[in-house]
Amino acid sequence: MRTDLLRRSTILAGSLLLLVALAGASVCVGAQAVAPAEVLKAFTDYTGSAEHIIVRDIRGPRTILAVCVGAALGTAGALVQTLTRNPLAEPGILGVTGGAGFAITVGAALGLAGSQITQLLLAFAGSVIAALVVHSVGRSSPLRLVLAGTALSSLLAGISLGLRLLMPTVFDEFRFWYIGSLAGREQSPFLIPLVLLLLALVGAMAVTRPLNALALGEQVASTLGAHILRTRLAVLVLITVLAATATAVAGPIAFVGLIVPHLARRPAGGSIPWLMAYTMVLSPVLLLVSDILSRVLLPTGEVPVAVVTAFLGGPVLIWAVRRYGTVTL
Repeated sequence: MRTDLLRRSTILAGSLLLLVALAGASVCVGAQAVAPAEVLKAFTDYTGSAEHIIVRDIRGPRTILAVCVGAALGTAGALVQTLTRNPLAEPGILGVTGGAGFAITVGAALGLAGSQITQLLLAFAGSVIAALVVHSVGRSSPLRLVLAGTALSSLLAGISLGLRLLMPTVFDEFRFWYIGSLAGREQSPFLIPLVLLLLALVGAMAVTRPLNALALGEQVASTLGAHILRTRLAVLVLITVLAATATAVAGPIAFVGLIVPHLARRPAGGSIPWLMAYTMVLSPVLLLVSDILSRVLLPTGEVPVAVVTAFLGGPVLIWAVRRYGTVTL
């Protein structure tokens, strides 16, 4: 027992150190490299130089955004996989991405999506409404939840595509949001979204114990005194807040909520609290690595971070499934 606890704690501590190192690299690396000493001066002895402005106004907030969005997407993915007992599920299965895209499209068609703040509000509202519809239809069972989410996402995607084909200006507005990226997002006010994400992450840790019982099966959970319906509802609310807020802030970013919980489940050894802890740390690691690579892959500009996460996540997921198979939930 102590050996197992020591092993898990060591893995978590190593992951935290890696996250801190990558956060430091994220502030230093870019089109204009900034020395670590200058990064430190930007926070302790700010002079208003170009390097200090880059660190404090652009890369610093962008790094914070990457950590919070990565943790939110990964945690939402872990909750979805545990709730549906499907190790290859991801947050978009609840219609969050489809709802956000539909809201952006309709807002652009009505001339309401002209600014980043408006797009953020539209995307969040669309995600929440879509998730509520899916919840109301599929709340009785995980299978119905998945089917309802898939059906609604397909319907909204079809309607959105039709509007974009009929109105080219709508496509321009939608394209900016749909390219999942952290570049430029740090310029919009994201204090309230980050507070929402932090509160939802705390809530995700709070439901790990009843969710741990629910993962054993509804009959076992009832025997252990767990409130099944209350736990399921709380998990659905947390998934919605995490995925909707992250998607509204950064656009749709795939694979973070799919691959990280899938990989973290093995060292967690069936423990939901450890799974959440690993996922909250390793998901920002993946997003920070992808964001750093997105800045240096092309000499003429940046690659959207969603492209890099897909490029990294796809092969790793294929390798993990071939090497270990899907983890039984």
